[in-house]
Amino acid sequence: MKRRNAAEEMFKDVIYTIKEKQNDLGRTLNEYTSNSPLKPNMDIVEDEEQLTVMTDLPGFKRQDITIDITEDTIEITAQFDGDTEAEGKNFLKKERNHGKVNRIINLPVKVRSTESSAKLENGVLTVILPKLEKKETFEVKVD
Repeated sequence: MKRRNAAEEMFKDVIYTIKEKQNDLGRTLNEYTSNSPLKPNMDIVEDEEQLTVMTDLPGFKRQDITIDITEDTIEITAQFDGDTEAEGKNFLKKERNHGKVNRIINLPVKVRSTESSAKLENGVLTVILPKLEKKETFEVKVD
């Protein structure tokens, strides 16, 4: 029974060491990538009439968001000007994103950018992009 307890303790120590190394790696990667804008998560849904682009932007306000649309691309940029450096505060954990997020996507079809609309609700930006042309097929008879 003592061997099992010793093995369990050794296993716990190994797991603890791995978790510490993961945390160190996460901090290092965060410092390395902090100068480049983060890429928000995005879904694109297509139907016959339009594309719908849904982007996660929790904590951002409408006035913080810029959307640039061409007939074949969409660029979403959001700037969060919250207090990123809190003097005198001892953060035990700091994971929330601050600063700028940016995402540029090439669209699978051409859209009518001037007829697009957007809304921000519950931290999700939804952009509706009407398609430029409906895909139509026709049969060609062989002579």
